[in-house]
Amino acid sequence: MSVLLPNMADFDTIYELEEEDEEEQDEPEPVVRSQELPRPRDAPDPVAVRGAGHITVFGLSNKFDTEFPSVLTGKVAPEEFKTSISRVNACLRKNLPVNVKWLLCGCLCCCCTLGCSLWPVVCLNKRTRRSIHKLLEWENNRLYHKLGLHWKLSKRKCETSNMMEYVILIEFLPKYPIFRPD
Repeated sequence: MSVLLPNMADFDTIYELEEEDEEEQDEPEPVVRSQELPRPRDAPDPVAVRGAGHITVFGLSNKFDTEFPSVLTGKVAPEEFKTSISRVNACLRKNLPVNVKWLLCGCLCCCCTLGCSLWPVVCLNKRTRRSIHKLLEWENNRLYHKLGLHWKLSKRKCETSNMMEYVILIEFLPKYPIFRPD
C-alpha cells in the first residue's frame, strides 16, 4: 500500500491504521518447514588441508599437502584436488620467498626502525592471502560449487601449540531439494 503524504501531520494517522490492521490479524500463519530439508549443521564436518612446508611466515606455510583426503572420495576427483592444491602451491611458491627476504631484512633493521621495518612483510603476507582467496573463489565458481563443496582459507589454532596457522577448509554445501514445493 503506497500513500503519498501531503504533510507530516498525516503520518500518525497512517501509523494508527497499520496498528489496526495488525490487530485484525490475531494469529500469524505458522511457518511449516519440511523435515527433509537439510540444515547446515547436518552437513559433514569440513576437511582441513594443513600446510606441509618447512617455512611458515605469519601462519602461512610455503606449501599445502597434496595428499587426497579419503572423506572427499566420490565428491571430487583426486586429479582435480591435486590440480587445485598445485595452483595454490604455485601462488605460494611465487610470493613467499619475497616475504621471507623482507622478513629477514625487517628483523635485521627492527631495532633501528622501532619495528616499522616489519610492515612490508605484513603487507606482502596480506597480499599473498588475498591472492589465495581470489584463487580459491575462482576454483569454487569454476568447479567446486557445482559439486557441493566450498574451499576457503581459514585461520585455525595449531594442534601441537598455541600458535595460529592458515589451512584450506573444504566445506560441504547443503543440498536443497529444488523439486519439492514450498
